[in-house]
Amino acid sequence: MDSLLAKKIEEGDFIITAEYLGGTDIQYDPAVILKNSGVLAVNVADNPYGPVISSLASAVKLMQAGIEPVYQLVTRDRNRIALQSDILGAASLGIKNILCLSGYHQSITEMPESANVYDLDSIQLIETVSRMNNEGVLLNGRKIEGNFSMLIGAVANPYLRPLELNILRMAKKVKAGAKFIQTQAVFNTTDFQEWLNAAYQEGLTERAAIIAGIYPLESYNEAKHLLRKHTDFYIPESHVKSIKDAGSPAAQKNRGIAICVETINKIKEMSGLSGIHLISGGKEDSIREIIEKAGI
Repeated sequence: MDSLLAKKIEEGDFIITAEYLGGTDIQYDPAVILKNSGVLAVNVADNPYGPVISSLASAVKLMQAGIEPVYQLVTRDRNRIALQSDILGAASLGIKNILCLSGYHQSITEMPESANVYDLDSIQLIETVSRMNNEGVLLNGRKIEGNFSMLIGAVANPYLRPLELNILRMAKKVKAGAKFIQTQAVFNTTDFQEWLNAAYQEGLTERAAIIAGIYPLESYNEAKHLLRKHTDFYIPESHVKSIKDAGSPAAQKNRGIAICVETINKIKEMSGLSGIHLISGGKEDSIREIIEKAGI
């Protein structure tokens, strides 16, 4: 693997990545905010809540600005033909990192009437890219012409219980070929520590870089919305209350950033942790401030 992210993982560096959520402004240049922000690589989300500029196009825009992208690809919207086609296209454009996900169910997107596909699940997608890496062939055995090489990543939710099944699922992703794991947003550091310790005991932290997701809550209303709509957000009531008690919209946003910094300071020295992933949620303008205040 010859991506910068792959190199830093191999060297054991502490890694900082971030997310570009994407939107519908076809003239918007994400590099305006993200360039020289201090992150090693930037994820480009794949239609997480409905149609936005394609993750492939956003990844190319980042590359053109000198920012290394992590190309996100969900199985919700594509069958195995389209998935492999997009992966080949990404490789032909010089993209070296891919994050394999199933994607949010369409019922919680802006277009719940959409049909889903789920021809492959996230583990099968990881296996597909691994086969393209290791054997140089597609799922039907057709040979890939040229030097195909992609660093594969996956996602894990440290709060799903029972813990044993959680770790088992992550182990399957690592066995399938995932070299880095970006987690869902961390708020409860005690339960995150329990999960990370379990991953460490299973040897998973030696086989894949574990990168903890950090999410800047902007307001009390956003926190309540996330808790109501998404099962992958576990936000302690104390955090929700402290944001509400902050008062004005500006003060609530500042409190959300302060929670990010406090969380990073609590977890950054944990054994087995390889880095921080700043999940912007569309608030890319907060990334630089969080990095500076956390001293990372």
